Amino acid sequence: MRDALYGCDGFYVRGERPAAHFRTSVHASPRYAAAMLGLLGHVDAALGHPQRLDLVDVGAGQGELLSQVLDMAGLMAAEHGRWPAGQPLAERIAVHAAEVAPRPPGLDQRIRWGEALPGRITGLVIASEWLDNIPLDVAELTADGPRIVLVDPASGAERTGPAATPLDLAWLAEWWPLHRAGDRAELGHPRCAAWADVIGRLERGLALAADYGHRRSARPLAGTLSGFREGRLVRAIPDGSRDITAHVAMDACAAAGVVAGATQTLLTTQRDALRALGLTGRRPPLSQADSDPAGYLAALQRASEEAELTDPAGLGGFSWLVQVVGVPLPDPLAGLLAGTGARRG
Repeated sequence: MRDALYGCDGFYVRGERPAAHFRTSVHASPRYAAAMLGLLGHVDAALGHPQRLDLVDVGAGQGELLSQVLDMAGLMAAEHGRWPAGQPLAERIAVHAAEVAPRPPGLDQRIRWGEALPGRITGLVIASEWLDNIPLDVAELTADGPRIVLVDPASGAERTGPAATPLDLAWLAEWWPLHRAGDRAELGHPRCAAWADVIGRLERGLALAADYGHRRSARPLAGTLSGFREGRLVRAIPDGSRDITAHVAMDACAAAGVVAGATQTLLTTQRDALRALGLTGRRPPLSQADSDPAGYLAALQRASEEAELTDPAGLGGFSWLVQVVGVPLPDPLAGLLAGTGARRG
């Protein structure tokens, strides 16, 4: 999986455009970027409107999300003159795209581009559909204990290989126990380590991971390893021709984030989180069509886009892992704490 995605001619390293192969929240609508700008505003206020406010997109694709946020922040500055305090937000954002693909031509020069995350971050980190592409192994329970599943990258044929490592076994015992011969688990400790690294770099601020996810109480019995190519679900053959993904054990990543220094945690759905941030999907009143036809059509389009982003059977069913360091959860998201399984670090 690592070679297929990030090797010399891997799917992402050669600069494949994710939008050509699958649909994400970023590609679905600029309303997602508007929600991220709103979240950035809450973080900015919690930090006391610092002179430098970091905005980091991990797995930035072609930089679409950051470009949209910068454009919207610029429009807000032009309309209102200033952010709630201090210089306009657009002049204080330090924008960084963490991405293995080459920098896209024509990208806004204010966006710093590189494979590594900044060493220290004060602000907002966004990881939309990043953790599901962190490479992992699959373990299968055999008569000799859990063993790693090996895959022929030419044919996709599978067989069991070496025994699971002590690290694998410890993670399985805590997060994905196997009970019967043939049971499989996707070993998520590389995702936990990757997320802990994000939290460890966050001096003060908020980190968000939005992804397909599950929790220990409802792990998928057949696993979730999948391939995507040109908009179609295909076999997860690691030959470099397709995206390979697996859903994320979000509760395990949350625990790793707490160990790394997160002081408060929210696990919720994208539907609930975006609604809390103001994306309701509410249709405008029909009476507006007579008094303001253009405004009615624009509001109807926004409502349609927000409905797609919050559809519980689609993008709204994504898991959101939100963790903060040194600041409280923003009020709109803090209101979701009750009954979500969220916890304090």
